[in-house]
Amino acid sequence: MVLEQADSWKKTIETEFKQPYMQALTAFLQAEKEQGKTIYPNESHWFHALEACALDEVKVVILGQDPYHQPKQAHGLCFSVLPGIKTPPSLVNIY
Repeated sequence: MVLEQADSWKKTIETEFKQPYMQALTAFLQAEKEQGKTIYPNESHWFHALEACALDEVKVVILGQDPYHQPKQAHGLCFSVLPGIKTPPSLVNIY
């Protein structure tokens, strides 16, 4: 099911990954990782939202910057943490 949902977005956004701004962002993030900097969420979760909901089910998209700064808090969905993870103060303020 997750693959089907992610695939539903693919045609719509795949050209964006070829755009100069996305290439620059990808290069920047790679350079940061190579310098040993921590990036949240883990890159395996960067597009988690696209795996969680099929494109044809989307009515509204709300973009947010994840206010996370500790391990295990960010998981690719804005304004949430996984069950069992203490809510960071910045997210408590948003709630």
